[in-house]
Amino acid sequence: MKRVLVTGAAGFLGSHLCDRFISEGFYVIGMDNLITGDLKNIEHLFKLENFEFYNHDVTKFVHVPGDLDYILHFASPASPIDYLKIPIQTLKVGALGTHNLLGLAKEKNARFMIASTSEIYGDPLVHPQTEEYYGNVNTIGPRGVYDEAKRFQESITMAYHRFHGLDTRIVRIFNTYGPRMRLNDGRVIPAFMGQALRGEDLTVFGDGSQTRSFCYVEDEIEGIYRLLMSDYTLPMNIGNPHEISIRDFAEEIIKLTGTNQKVIYKPLPKDDPMQRQPDISKAKEILGWEPQVGRAEGMKKTFDYFKSLSKEELEKTEHRDFKEVNRK
Repeated sequence: MKRVLVTGAAGFLGSHLCDRFISEGFYVIGMDNLITGDLKNIEHLFKLENFEFYNHDVTKFVHVPGDLDYILHFASPASPIDYLKIPIQTLKVGALGTHNLLGLAKEKNARFMIASTSEIYGDPLVHPQTEEYYGNVNTIGPRGVYDEAKRFQESITMAYHRFHGLDTRIVRIFNTYGPRMRLNDGRVIPAFMGQALRGEDLTVFGDGSQTRSFCYVEDEIEGIYRLLMSDYTLPMNIGNPHEISIRDFAEEIIKLTGTNQKVIYKPLPKDDPMQRQPDISKAKEILGWEPQVGRAEGMKKTFDYFKSLSKEELEKTEHRDFKEVNRK
């Protein structure tokens, strides 16, 4: 039985990756320090003999006994609310955490994958974004802690690949949505759906002309898995190329939820990208992958998930206490 380590295992994508590897017959080791992850995302796996969990911070030395065939580094704050509240921890998990896990991969002779992001493109001057585009990032802006952590991850991963001959993969993930997203985490879809379910007006930042491209989580996981199992070692975009403006998307949410909320506008946050659309030509050609779930179908599944949450979960706002971790 092949063994895989997934960091960020209690998070949105990490938990779905654990499910996928379990279904493929792997022995899965999940690791998370639960700063932004939630054990309820993986509690259904604890009863399985081929799953174990480590509550550990990857910015500290990482030791896993036994062989490892694959390491997927998906531990990182991923929403603006998180990485603006814990900027130092965000940088540390991208830098120290990646270094620690690359060292572990070298020791175990394991294939290593990092979760990079479309945010490495910044506020792009090229549209759609191809993997060859270097990006337009404000290194000292508030979003820079996330953007530069991810860019550093890519650099050190390629350094280990070239210098040590480590078998590596880099996936650039674009906006992904689906069940297990954290409500009120600052990202567009849970923010809109939470507001609609609570009967609040939907908040759009700027004039709503900025665009995003949303990929359903099942499609995203399939693309990530295919890239991991491929021979391709350079960065690859995995996302849905169907673009929509935030203003139009807000109207879609109102129609989907059957509510009569208004759309209200607030100032655009600093360095918020105006366009986000992946060029997935490489994924199509090399992996034979492209999204299969349309936005209407995926949004219905996601809305059903949010409707299933308890009243307490629905009404609570972001409550995590980041004070202690932010001092470190």
